[in-house]
Amino acid sequence: MKTKLSALFLAQTAAVAAIYIVLTFLANALGLSSGAIQIRFSEVLCVLPIFMPAAIPGLFVGCILANALTGSIVIDIILGSIATLVGAIFTRKFKDNLFPAILSPILSNTIILPFVLKFAYAFEGSLVYFAFTIALGEIISCGFLGTILAKALKKRNVFK
Repeated sequence: MKTKLSALFLAQTAAVAAIYIVLTFLANALGLSSGAIQIRFSEVLCVLPIFMPAAIPGLFVGCILANALTGSIVIDIILGSIATLVGAIFTRKFKDNLFPAILSPILSNTIILPFVLKFAYAFEGSLVYFAFTIALGEIISCGFLGTILAKALKKRNVFK
């Protein structure tokens, strides 16, 4: 039984990571996955830790690979993935209350990524401006679309 659960956990982790990468590539093709203003379709998956713990490493690995494969610099790969990991951990912690669960990845990205944009990429603009643009993108992808996904998954009892 232990092996079966471990295999299921790994399969779920890999599936989440793969979907995260594909959705990031789609946003990247449209010029939305990186930069000062970004709306990553993959961030909708940040609600998945509500339903399964395997989503936490899946989001983390998916973010690492997506950032690396779309040409992010090393510090962005590291800090962006840590922001995703922190958000996923707190999403799982608040899994019984949708609002703080969804707010977790929005806040972690809003707090960490402006520093990457300002100091690692040396984009023109202030930390407040970057916090605003990151928060806006996260609210759209994770907040709005993520809420729709979470409610649909809960309603259909996809994860028992």
